[in-house]
Amino acid sequence: MKLFGSSLILSGTALGAGMLAIPMVLAQFGFVLSLVLMLIIFIGTTYATLLLTEACTKTETSSGLSSVALATLGVKGKYAMNLFFYMLLLCMMVAYSLGIGDLLHKLFLSFGINVANPICYSIFSLLMGVIVISGKSYIDKLNRVLFILMVVMLCVVIASLFSKINLGYLTQTANFTLFDLVKYSTVIFTSFTSMVVIPSLVEYNKDATPKQLRNMVLLGSAIPLLCYLTWLFAIVGNLGTDQISQFNHISELIAAFSGHSLLLKGVISVFSALALVTSFLGVSMALYDQNRDAISEHKGLCFGLTFVVPLLLASIFSNQFVSMLDYAGMILVFLAIWGPLAMAVQVRKPQHLLPESSLIYTVSGGNIGLIMTFFFGVFIFVSWFVQ
Repeated sequence: MKLFGSSLILSGTALGAGMLAIPMVLAQFGFVLSLVLMLIIFIGTTYATLLLTEACTKTETSSGLSSVALATLGVKGKYAMNLFFYMLLLCMMVAYSLGIGDLLHKLFLSFGINVANPICYSIFSLLMGVIVISGKSYIDKLNRVLFILMVVMLCVVIASLFSKINLGYLTQTANFTLFDLVKYSTVIFTSFTSMVVIPSLVEYNKDATPKQLRNMVLLGSAIPLLCYLTWLFAIVGNLGTDQISQFNHISELIAAFSGHSLLLKGVISVFSALALVTSFLGVSMALYDQNRDAISEHKGLCFGLTFVVPLLLASIFSNQFVSMLDYAGMILVFLAIWGPLAMAVQVRKPQHLLPESSLIYTVSGGNIGLIMTFFFGVFIFVSWFVQ
């Protein structure tokens, strides 16, 4: 159950961004082309996540990325990875806070109460912070409940929407160029990357076998892919490319279903909120562990760095949900692709001292896998500059 719960944490960390951002950025390309792009990015990100898992099992301390980077890349590598890691997690924390604030604001408005977005996401963030600092077992148990509830909501939504699918919408595309396709690859890349929780999960499952760790990552990566494809199929099939391409906020996507039924709109609202909450839990857990690993063990200080600082940034970058995910995608190239690649290269060298434990994992694929991972990172890196 720990391994299954860890897979759900891995999945939940990815799903918050993707379930809400993917329809808004991929609809213009149609379902088939979006499917191909998602499969390519899924394979690249999953392999890179396995490389990071390998690096974590081949170092003595893997509670945080800082320790793993120090053991594999040295002091300079540690500082570089810490910089990218903090930038990424802050971008994602800000994005999820803004998304949650938008949803809670609309929820209160439906009851005739006008609560400002900053107040909504501040209260939520601080409450989640109490759970995160309580320990991983609490996060695991809460995340299982939320994730299962989210899947139930997704099934209800899909069942409702599939009866109204317009197959003509699925082949419909807006006017776009190859540059447009490459341009949005960073947002999709961000939606598939949940490697930030890998050091925490490897430490949490330190008695797991290499096969179990591999399956944990594969399951945790495959669930988002299945959910994204089903979700995109249902959304595009119901609303069409032209309408979805005009959305900029989560609440606009939800409001588009007001003509279907109030119940469906309510279910989608709850589902969207759960997707963001599970992602917020995973990312905040990773940031909290990173702060404890790299800065201080003091809970009060780590709480402030993990939850108060992102709130201040969210007030500055208001109404920038998709943009923050885009920035995160640029940072992720170094952190989630080239970083694990460099670590895997180091731990495979004969002079690297492996831990005494026999529970170490090596990703299959050899040098070909490493080379392909490097060029996958180049593709994502270049795609950001196309913008």
